[in-house]
Amino acid sequence: MKVVVIGAGLGGLAAALRLQGQGLDVTVLEQRETPGGRVSRLRDGDYTWDAGASLITMPWLLEETFAAGGLDLHREIRLQRLNPLYRICWAEDARTFDFGDSPAQLRDEVARFSTRDARRVDDFLEALQPIYERAVLGAGRRSFEDFRSLAALIPSMIRLDAMLPLYGFVSRFFRHPRIREAFSFHSLFIGGDPYRVPAIYAALVYLQVLDGAWYADGGVYSIVEAMARPLDVRCGARVEAVETVGGQARAVRLEGGERIPADVVISNADVMRTDELLGRAREGRRLQPTMSCFLLYLGLDRTFEELRHHTLLVGSDYRGFIENATRGGRMPSSFCTYVNAPARTEPAMAVPGGDALSVLLPVPNLRAGIDWDHEAGALRDALVTDLERTFGLDGIADAVRVEHRMTPLDFERELGAVAGNAFAVEPTLQQSAYFRPPNRVRGVGGMYHVGGGTHPGAGIPGVLLGAGVTAELVVADAHTSRAAAA
Repeated sequence: MKVVVIGAGLGGLAAALRLQGQGLDVTVLEQRETPGGRVSRLRDGDYTWDAGASLITMPWLLEETFAAGGLDLHREIRLQRLNPLYRICWAEDARTFDFGDSPAQLRDEVARFSTRDARRVDDFLEALQPIYERAVLGAGRRSFEDFRSLAALIPSMIRLDAMLPLYGFVSRFFRHPRIREAFSFHSLFIGGDPYRVPAIYAALVYLQVLDGAWYADGGVYSIVEAMARPLDVRCGARVEAVETVGGQARAVRLEGGERIPADVVISNADVMRTDELLGRAREGRRLQPTMSCFLLYLGLDRTFEELRHHTLLVGSDYRGFIENATRGGRMPSSFCTYVNAPARTEPAMAVPGGDALSVLLPVPNLRAGIDWDHEAGALRDALVTDLERTFGLDGIADAVRVEHRMTPLDFERELGAVAGNAFAVEPTLQQSAYFRPPNRVRGVGGMYHVGGGTHPGAGIPGVLLGAGVTAELVVADAHTSRAAAA
């Protein structure tokens, strides 16, 4: 059986590894010159940046994926556990919050803000455990292709209050505004507004405490390299169309006219573009993409000790900032940024005594109509000024020796992301589980989705879980077809 995977992102590579491990003939087609998709790497001189995902959680999912492809993760990659997972700094509070990887550490940190809230940490984690077990480990490992599968899950989610808005769920346990923010921002890592997404996504807190946060030497991109090595990955191969016969996927056609026959086609492209590949009206018009991001990659000749490996810098209007980025369609008036400084853990990622910072600012996607060719320079200057004046990183502008940037236009042009989205489909209640594009592409036999836009969702754990679901469907459908033919 010939399987063609469109896109060498993490989901496409994970599905390919699993199916190759099952003995299937797999080819991966990637339009860019290197594999990785949204998990890419940027190098300039002695500076190296992960130009995508930078936080590894649920590492056992990587172990599972590598093993399915006949590989040992720990022979390929060296993982280091981070503690704290990240530091949170607020513009209006001199205190910082170091998010530890154990309940005891969390209680101690919370107590610095509120002794009352510190007593609720264990209650909060206890409430998250069944949500994690049922929504992540349970629902995340199976497909949701009919409403009955969702209906079976809803009663337990209602009993667990997992259908409440995430921020409201967190607020039932904690009163201090800083602690509420510290335990609810995680959905932003997958493009979700914590004031609107369901509390199911509070499980992101639990899984980090349960399994920790990790760093791969060489950055997350080293995982992509290890996954791609045993696979047939053709880079520079831009897919123009998926050909069907009688409602069945039969081939993939590349720009230039080359035709690659296939029994199975798996699309790791943006799910909102799948219909374009099939030459039919876009179902994705009803889907809402996530916000985008503005990123600066700064190579510095000095370090800033205030920063940890992962640092969140929260501006004065946290809620307004999120609303502008996700719904308002306006440029931010204050900034909430994520800063990744991998040289804290692996000095070789920067020049000696220097830093390779990735600075990520959530911004509206291209549907907001912002002229990024005109606005990017001014936003860059305002963001660097904010790092200095608001968060005390004095001298960062003068320390820059190498600089690159990425705007929503790059997400669209380089990654084919609809409206320049950064995290695929927005993870609202109306776009989760059954309401998300399914792992089997509707109406086309032998064609499947994989990646952050399909079930269960974005982020490294979501994409790896989804790759497992898709691979199982491919194998199950192949057995069914063979049985019917016999």
